[in-house]
Amino acid sequence: MPRLPKFVLIAVSVLMTAFTSSFATAQSIDLGRGELPVTVPEGYSADTPAPLIVLLHGYTSSGMVADRYMGLSAIADDYGFLLVAPNGTREPGGDQNPYWNASDACCNFFSTDVDDSGYLMSVIERMESEYNVDPKRIYLVGHSNGGFMSYRMAYEHSDKIAAIVSLAGANHLEQRPAPEHAVNILQIHGTADQTIAYQGGEIQGNRYPSAMGSVQRWASYNGCITQGRAREQRDLDASLPGHETGVMTFDVGCRAGGAVALWTISAGTHVPSVSDTYGAQLVEWLYDHPKP
Repeated sequence: MPRLPKFVLIAVSVLMTAFTSSFATAQSIDLGRGELPVTVPEGYSADTPAPLIVLLHGYTSSGMVADRYMGLSAIADDYGFLLVAPNGTREPGGDQNPYWNASDACCNFFSTDVDDSGYLMSVIERMESEYNVDPKRIYLVGHSNGGFMSYRMAYEHSDKIAAIVSLAGANHLEQRPAPEHAVNILQIHGTADQTIAYQGGEIQGNRYPSAMGSVQRWASYNGCITQGRAREQRDLDASLPGHETGVMTFDVGCRAGGAVALWTISAGTHVPSVSDTYGAQLVEWLYDHPKP
């Protein structure tokens, strides 16, 4: 597969028109990739530490489109978190699509040496310098290529990141030493995803692990028993009947701050039609998993 297919971009663009974003942005930051809006919740006080969510878009997308899809800025007031949704680098050729240099598989198709890990850390550090960010509640949420990038950030900055949510992304494939610190991991993936396959696959000859392989690797990193336990059913996809999402947790024997979970959307696609409570369910899971 030479690229993530164009239909993904079209599907996301069409789906995004159904959403509106509050973007209650009082301020912005700029770290070399243009002005970056910051969502500051109503009631934010510099005297009280606030959680920070960094939202990472998918290949060809943008921070604004990702937020319209996930609907996180719309609930920032309800939950009291700071939100920033940065943009990846544009490719040097072709359609100059935005991307994150996340893993061998996704999605640095022009083999550039862009340091997205360093860039995102600079975003977090700027937010910490300008706002009272709770150091125990710095979270990443990523879709597709943004999910891959969230895994990279968790591994390379385990001292900083409390938890990540990866929707339709994947971890690195190769075995590595465990990071110094545990990181809470939530993988959400649809079994009918034809772009980043639930069972794993490859892009341009570079393999990526399955959804189960991704979470089991992190369960191992975090010292958890790698056999998960089935839990409740959830409703994440509005286009599918009932509570279509099965929850599996890996939370036995883990290092502090290292719980792992897999939410499997039965018949879910690469761009699920997220339910009205999707964003709230993500945020509540994140809030339950701070740094120790």
